[in-house]
Amino acid sequence: MNICGYYPESINEGEGLRAAIFISGCRHYCKGCFSPKTWNFDYGEPFTKEREAEIIDDIKNNPLLSGLSILGGDPFFSSAEVSGFIDRLVAATGPISIWIYTGYTYEELLARPNSDEFELLRRCEVLVDGRFEEAKRDPSLLYCGSSNQRLINIQQSLHHGQVVLWESMLSF
Repeated sequence: MNICGYYPESINEGEGLRAAIFISGCRHYCKGCFSPKTWNFDYGEPFTKEREAEIIDDIKNNPLLSGLSILGGDPFFSSAEVSGFIDRLVAATGPISIWIYTGYTYEELLARPNSDEFELLRRCEVLVDGRFEEAKRDPSLLYCGSSNQRLINIQQSLHHGQVVLWESMLSF
């Protein structure tokens, strides 16, 4: 697996100050994608154990972080590897808020309960789901690019057996 970006601190990919890691590779090929070079699974740098340890150390030692956001490409195309990384991160840091972005819908991921993709989904807190749709592009949206995309509270959705949208904990 390759990563095509890492930001130790970001306010653009989820609520609060978050680390953000971009996983290389995507097969959705959304028209108007802001970064089509990330579709290539070989783009970026290999996510070696050494690089992974550096990122885990960054996250563990930054008390200002609200969590980690995982984007791409699409991390669900490397779901087993990303799940392994999350497991190692949680082992080092304890519980941590993880947001994950995908072109899949929640329903598509839920329909495969015995898959690596479902295992990755259940490790996360918020899912930003749905393919980017250029005709529905809306720069005013919070944390997503087109109006068809949703911010889903994964754990509440799994618990209630229906989609529960994420609600901000911040007051504006």
